[in-house]
Amino acid sequence: MEKMQRPVYILGIESSCDDTGAAVLADDKLLANIVANQEIHRKWGGVVPELASRAHQQNIIPVVEAALHEAKISKADLAAIAYTRGPGLPGSLLVGGSFAKGMATALGIPLIGVNHMQAHILAHFIREDRPIPEFPFLCLTVSGGHTQIVRVDGPLVMTILGETQDDAAGEAFDKAAKIMGLPYPGGPIVDQLAQTGDPHRFVFPEPKAEGFNFSFSGLKTSFLYLIKKEEKLDPEFLMKHKEDLAASLQFTIVKILINKLLAASNATGIKRIALSGGVSANSGLRRAIEGLSTEGYETFIPPFAYCTDNAAMIGITGWFAYQKGIRSEITESSQARLPF
Repeated sequence: MEKMQRPVYILGIESSCDDTGAAVLADDKLLANIVANQEIHRKWGGVVPELASRAHQQNIIPVVEAALHEAKISKADLAAIAYTRGPGLPGSLLVGGSFAKGMATALGIPLIGVNHMQAHILAHFIREDRPIPEFPFLCLTVSGGHTQIVRVDGPLVMTILGETQDDAAGEAFDKAAKIMGLPYPGGPIVDQLAQTGDPHRFVFPEPKAEGFNFSFSGLKTSFLYLIKKEEKLDPEFLMKHKEDLAASLQFTIVKILINKLLAASNATGIKRIALSGGVSANSGLRRAIEGLSTEGYETFIPPFAYCTDNAAMIGITGWFAYQKGIRSEITESSQARLPF
């Protein structure tokens, strides 16, 4: 009888911003995915880096212990530890990276530094009962800090075709929400308000950016100027039209994203389209991507659990790297701006 091969257990650690995550994978199968959120940032209307790093220090050990417990394995079973090397907040990255290095050294197992944005894309390959994209495919990666169109030719072979030149789409949502006086994080609230608003009530200019690049800072400015102008005529303007404002803003952002994505598809001839990143939870964007399937495109949208920052995506990226023999040195440093 042929002996069954023992699975490769990978511990993934995510600490790029304000969520502390730990996940355990057996090969490409997820066994545990634990995330500790930091509610303290709501009070300040945005992520405070110093508070984030302190919260990571408090959360990292309990989160890792919970992941191992849920996965029903011990530290001794781990084959490697993958961690977010960047991009992200320097202090937050340092906490996760230092913990991963210490644990890997103590256990005598390999360490694998992971690019956070590549990990968002590879979340599509966590083994579940859902289709996964074949190579090559295009991935629209949209988060609070990044907006990119990436050509993916293999698990670790990726090329950025276009990216934001200023604000990311997630920043545009959050900054517009702040202008409207909505609590942090405002993006999901804008999405909720947009459900009952008229997306064609207000027209915002589409910023110009070369090629497949994006620009959203001008959109935020025009949104602000519209509200200021109308409030001079009617002080109750914002309260009366907040649903229409949210719907019109969301419609414009989604239109910009989809138009650039389709332009990249036409230029490359690639009809497989994937979505990733925190803003991939936006209902308007998900509907727009799903709608492309009626136009001859293959579309792939991640489950909500893999949209926002999580350690499962770090773990699957670490597993692909482990299979390729990729290892990181203990001396490597975390980087707030980490290129592909």
